[in-house]
Order: sequence, then C-alpha cells, then structure tokens
Amino acid sequence: MSYSAFANYYDHLMKDVDYPALAQYLRRVLAQLGHTPKLALDLACGTGSLTLELKQMGIDIYGIDASPDMLSIAQQKAAAAGEEILFLCQKMQNLDLYGTIDTVFCTLDSLNHLSGKKELLKAFQKVSLFLEPNGYFVFDLNTPYKHQHILADHTFVYDLDPVYCVWQNLYEERENRVSISLDFFKREGQIYRRSHENFYEYAYSIDDIRSLLELSGLQMRAVYEDCTFNVPTDHTERILVVSEKSSAKNMEKVIDK
Repeated sequence: MSYSAFANYYDHLMKDVDYPALAQYLRRVLAQLGHTPKLALDLACGTGSLTLELKQMGIDIYGIDASPDMLSIAQQKAAAAGEEILFLCQKMQNLDLYGTIDTVFCTLDSLNHLSGKKELLKAFQKVSLFLEPNGYFVFDLNTPYKHQHILADHTFVYDLDPVYCVWQNLYEERENRVSISLDFFKREGQIYRRSHENFYEYAYSIDDIRSLLELSGLQMRAVYEDCTFNVPTDHTERILVVSEKSSAKNMEKVIDK
C-alpha cells in the first residue's frame, strides 16, 4: 500500500490535528518517567508534521514511512523550515536502521494499518531490536470500541478546499477489522477529478498489546486515553501506550523463556 492518493490530501484531512500540542504531550509523557529523548525515530511519519515539530523542540530525530509520496511531502516541509531531517522509505515490520536509538514515536493510529497480530509483532520486534536498553517506544492505537461504534459501517463526508472526500467504513467482525474506502474529488476547472484509496485498520485489546510487547522484549509502562493522562475507559476511542525496552539482564530472562 503506497497511499499515493491519500498522501495528496492527507494534510487536508488532518488539518484539525494540533501537532505542536501533540509534540509537547509526548515530551511530557516521557518526562514523567524521567526520560529525555536524545536520538529518536518517528515511525510511520507520514508527511512529517510531527517529525518537524519534535525536531524544532530540539530532539535529534529522523522519520520512516512506507509511502514515497508521503515522504516527498515530508522532505519539502523540512526544507521549507530550514531543518535537516533524514527520511527513509521502509515498512515498519521491515525496519532496518544504521544503529540504535533511545526513543521511538508512532502516532495517529499508524500501527492499526498493519494486517493483524503477526505483522504487529514483527513491527514491535524490529523496534525492540534497534531500541537501546531502557529506551522508550510510545505509540497510539484506535481501540476496538472506536472500530465497532464510531467507524463501524458509517460514512463521513469532508468538504475541504480544494478537495471533497467521501470516507466509507465497513466493519468486518470476523476479521476484526474496518475496511476504509476513500474517494477524493478535486475540482479542476469545470470538472472533478476522482482518485481512490482503500485500506484496513485492525484493533487490539490492551491485553493483546501487552502480550505482543512482552514477546518483543518490551514492557508496558503506562496506558492513557490519547492526549491525556486519564485511564482508558470502555468508551475510549484511542489509547496511548508507553513501553520500555527491557534491560540486558531482563532480556536474558525473556530469551530463556
């Protein structure tokens, strides 16, 4: 999935996201645990809006995304801001870095796009492989509640300048996923040019996430309602998970198991 059509209009659809506030929130979450990012990765960075905010906060960070079209926009943003940020085109589950990092961020439900627990576990294992001992992996996920009750079989219409978007969802209970179909209509003179994107989101329980993290040598340290420090409820739509790479000594115990 290249998200080529999605990339063209991603920033329009995400215009209500307060990236400076999100960056500050992520830093506060880590500060509560006594962690200050030194070398960080923005995993599935998309068009690089959060990457740029974190960079401008003084964090040495680079970005990775599987979409060349998304990364092209990210590079343009960084150049326009006068920031040097390395962007690499890789899939999360095939992550391959030059060395280790102490912090990984993955936000805006990017991990929901991986096709099931096996792929999610691969991504967790890759993050763990390149994360320094006692480093932190902070990520968010849409919840099963959001899939079943908010997205479900609903259709949303966005009238955004310069594009009109019809967002259709189909909840597939047997597969535990939501099929998302996006139709974009961009006005060009007297006609509208249509483009289309289709992808799936998978949702997981907190217990499943904890188990997959532990299989990867990562320990869940906290779970919050997204952008708060509140404990998630049965009606929480998105959670933020804070996990820590086990120390070398604890990793030996994981391997022995």
